[in-house]
Amino acid sequence: TLRKPISQSSMADWASKNLNMHTQGIFRRRISISNMLSWNGGSIKKPMLITSNRTIKKEACEMFKLVQSYMGDRQTRMDRNHVALVTVTKCWSMQGLRDELYIQLIRQTTDNMCYRSLAWGWELMAISLAFFSPSPKFQSYLEGYIYRHLDSDEKIAQRIKELKNKKITKSRKKRKQNTEDEGLPISTYAKYCYRKLQKVAVTGGKKGLRKPTVEEITHARSAIVTPSLFGSSLEEIMLRQQDMYPGNKLPWVQTQLSQQVLALGGEQTEGIFRIPGDIDEVNALKLQVDQWRIPSSLSDPNVPASLLKLWYRELEEPVIPQQFYKECISNYENPDAAVAVVQLLPELNRLVLCYLIHFLQIFAQPSNVGRTKMDVNNLAMVMAPNCLRCQSDDPRVIFENTRKEMSFLRMLIVHLDTSFIKGLV
Repeated sequence: TLRKPISQSSMADWASKNLNMHTQGIFRRRISISNMLSWNGGSIKKPMLITSNRTIKKEACEMFKLVQSYMGDRQTRMDRNHVALVTVTKCWSMQGLRDELYIQLIRQTTDNMCYRSLAWGWELMAISLAFFSPSPKFQSYLEGYIYRHLDSDEKIAQRIKELKNKKITKSRKKRKQNTEDEGLPISTYAKYCYRKLQKVAVTGGKKGLRKPTVEEITHARSAIVTPSLFGSSLEEIMLRQQDMYPGNKLPWVQTQLSQQVLALGGEQTEGIFRIPGDIDEVNALKLQVDQWRIPSSLSDPNVPASLLKLWYRELEEPVIPQQFYKECISNYENPDAAVAVVQLLPELNRLVLCYLIHFLQIFAQPSNVGRTKMDVNNLAMVMAPNCLRCQSDDPRVIFENTRKEMSFLRMLIVHLDTSFIKGLV
């Protein structure tokens, strides 16, 4: 469900307090906020946002040129993938540049007469959101901007028509000639960016020490049209694998990662599911899995185990859908009632959950617990947050429900009959 964004007046108020107002002409007259936030074909001499950091001041002006290059508004010898990589890497490495990039993209996608340039600006925003979030201070402003474009295609077409009907300078006429390739509707980018912003604000974007790669840039761009296996709904994932694995009743990503954990001896590895795999290796594996590939070079079972937990955690709706949450935490001490809840789930959710429980039951066997030091309580503790999501904002409710969530999952690991899952893919 979409939250109501901040109002237009709140956005204007934020802009008046945070924009680093530019000047123009020999009398250095201040540019209005609306002009500061409208497409600009020239360069900028200072950042868009107020900052006292000298490095940020210098980098911001260079970054504006990169944004223009990516959008096709400035000539460059670099291909667009490389331009995106340089831009994203700068912001990923330097936190102070992130809001600056987003406000520059807001500017260059406002009153932009060239549809292709406009689409590429939104595309760069979508790519950037795969790597880092805006600051909490700027998030509501960006969210409000994106929200206003969720159903904006007719308005944008009308606005471009209005701008073109006005007197157009020669430079803009020249620019206009290469705009036949229109690409996706802007609302498609906006809807993707809106969902991505909600997620990245919680997860914090790309982690690890390895800088972004061209492969990750390409993957982030393709995810706009082709949903990732991570962060989608179970139904979307099953739909995506229909062509490749039409007979499968379970998500390929779930079964493959589970089998990898076992193939690498995960059930005999101390701290499995508790000790995280190397974050850079997990990122690399995620990229491969999203391309339906499992590399043969894996050696540490903690890597696929960490990615498997991430897959469950990032599902658009949890394995146990929200409408069953109250029933779960009400029956956290009753084995029969807990098992009965599972039978009420939609068929796909029931199969996915039963596969997970069957998988955890392997680790709960006493012969494995002696090696992993992960008994049924530990397994329930690390996996419950990936299956159930508390919607409350009250810390006391969250704390109390966490205990009940763990107990509910423990009931399933101990009492749910999952023998029918054997051999199911």
